[in-house]
Amino acid sequence: MKSKSRLFYTIISILLGLIFGSVILLINGTNPIEAYKVIILGAVGKPNYISWTIVNSVPIILTGISVAFAFNTGLFNIGAEGQYIVGSIGAMLAGYFLKLPPIIHPIVALLCGALLGGLWGFIVGLLKSKFAVNEVISSIMLNWIGFYLSNYLLSFSSIRRPQSDNSYSILPSANIEFLKDWKVSESGIEFLSEHAIFKQLLRPPVNWGIVIAIIVAIIIWFILKKTTLGYQLKAVGFNKDAAEYGGININRSQIVSMSIAGFVSGLAGAITVLGVSGNIGMMASQQGYGFDGMAVSLIAGNNPLACIPAGLLFAGLNYGGGKLNSALGIYSEVIEIVIGVIILFVAMPKLLDLIGFIFKKKEGNKQ
Repeated sequence: MKSKSRLFYTIISILLGLIFGSVILLINGTNPIEAYKVIILGAVGKPNYISWTIVNSVPIILTGISVAFAFNTGLFNIGAEGQYIVGSIGAMLAGYFLKLPPIIHPIVALLCGALLGGLWGFIVGLLKSKFAVNEVISSIMLNWIGFYLSNYLLSFSSIRRPQSDNSYSILPSANIEFLKDWKVSESGIEFLSEHAIFKQLLRPPVNWGIVIAIIVAIIIWFILKKTTLGYQLKAVGFNKDAAEYGGININRSQIVSMSIAGFVSGLAGAITVLGVSGNIGMMASQQGYGFDGMAVSLIAGNNPLACIPAGLLFAGLNYGGGKLNSALGIYSEVIEIVIGVIILFVAMPKLLDLIGFIFKKKEGNKQ
């Protein structure tokens, strides 16, 4: 599908989702305009809201890129959630146990998380290429293995904080929060007290994650569009038999593709631990970012660069929608319905073609 057509379908799908959400709101006796006003202002109405939207968007942008990359190579990466979880495990262990200088420590911790996520993807690719195990099944199973592995690790007293369900906090040297030390310094406190807008912007755990996500999106796009590796991986996705006839190693390509996808999802988990939840520690829970990444990838039309605005939209709707209950007294789950309808229509471009054809036919009959 051409990029212009995909953009058109995405915009129409978003509008249809908002219209469907309006119907649900009206049924509940709520003014849709007021509700969407709360959502928009709740996402971007204040500087700290904007920061939280950006912070929340980073993991779903990266997991979306992971899913999009695998899909472009003919594979379904349903295991982004498990890769995200093991990535957070790797970053937490490296961030807590390793004693390294401040600049080197976060880089090593990020790589540990990303490599562990890559290993999770590698296992899926290996099972697919060597034993013909469907990647959907193996990646789903590995999601649960990653989840229970995180629970198991928290049973160790050297990792689990006493009387808590969390791990110990990462060391300050591994933290990637933006200007973290400066904000608590004497000069930082004085500056922020005099500049309210910066104080609000930097109050949430703003970190380098969004910069990393943008760089990763560009790199993945470049790999797919401009490199021999990308051409080979996409060729395998389009037609395995033709690619093999052309001399491309199918088994190697599938392993490489899933390893790269896992690397990106693992990086998402590492960024969350090092930039957002590091002071709290790792928790025994599934965050759901891997599954949200699948939705972001669909909205973005499996384009790595388009995952950035799609992730920001998704995060904004979720964060702003969370304020519906306190502002209007209605359930914030209505925003999940809106997102679900958007994804439904994005996944059904032929239906939109049919609707467009019907309208054109009616206009032709009138003329």
